[in-house]
Amino acid sequence: MQRVMIIGGPGSGKSTLARSIGRDLDLPVHHIDQLFWLPGWQESEKASFNARMRQLYLEERWVVEGNYSRTWPERVARADTIVFLDLPTPLRMARLVKRILADYGRVRQDMAPGCPEKLDWVFLHYAATYASHGRPGALQLMARLPADKDCRHLRSRAAVADYCRGIQTKDIV
Repeated sequence: MQRVMIIGGPGSGKSTLARSIGRDLDLPVHHIDQLFWLPGWQESEKASFNARMRQLYLEERWVVEGNYSRTWPERVARADTIVFLDLPTPLRMARLVKRILADYGRVRQDMAPGCPEKLDWVFLHYAATYASHGRPGALQLMARLPADKDCRHLRSRAAVADYCRGIQTKDIV
């Protein structure tokens, strides 16, 4: 397990899992939001963002978390492990509300500098409707992955906890 790709709906725990895997396996962790967003919640130019992502994929060891489905083909090509966090919408939404309340006005450690946590109704709508617009693409991706990839489709908090325990005990490496 040297190059780990983590995807999932907003609030599914991608950043938390990435940090855990990074710590347990001594892998550098990259949050795509940090590469995409510029201060003041400005989007990166597509070419600049793509170049940063390509440079990242060239590294020998990494954990990369985030969706940005247009980056999936290149990420999958380099990843040896793909984890899809497919947790229930009510759980994800509760986590997002908790995160907004806890971090409001501050920049989270997995976010780009100059992008403080805020109440964003467009984002919350995206998160609430992820099951109907984002999840189908992730399921298609998981169904098409090559046999040489270690694919994990985790659907509950217990499954995520078991996966983390397996990494800590080196049962999953």
